[in-house]
Amino acid sequence: MCSAVAVRLLILRVDMKGLYTILLLLCANVFMTIAWYGHLKMAQVKWFQHLPLIGVILFSWGIAFFEYCLQVPANKMGFTGNGGPFDLMQLKIIQEVITLTVFILFSVIAFKMQIKWNHIVAAMLMIMAVYFVFRQ
Repeated sequence: MCSAVAVRLLILRVDMKGLYTILLLLCANVFMTIAWYGHLKMAQVKWFQHLPLIGVILFSWGIAFFEYCLQVPANKMGFTGNGGPFDLMQLKIIQEVITLTVFILFSVIAFKMQIKWNHIVAAMLMIMAVYFVFRQ
């Protein structure tokens, strides 16, 4: 009886580590997307237009700092070598799918881009990658 409860608690702990890892990766990727592409939108703001390239780089780097503050703990917590539920390949594929999802939302919201059929096919292929990387 006690061992069954312990196993259930262990499974819940691993599941929570997986959930926390994915949530941290999601938040990290929001910062990453803004750092990498936000300056393209910020170019429409008058004060930002006058920044030299080094100013734009420093602005983006300042945002990217927060991405690293989330990405590193997510990978550390989620990695099987540290007691997490994901191997290295699984972590990378999860991160790529999250990146693609965040980028699609960002490009639609910030840049008013339209999603085309080839974008949908590419997204489905990424989802298939997740399926295959988690197969035993």
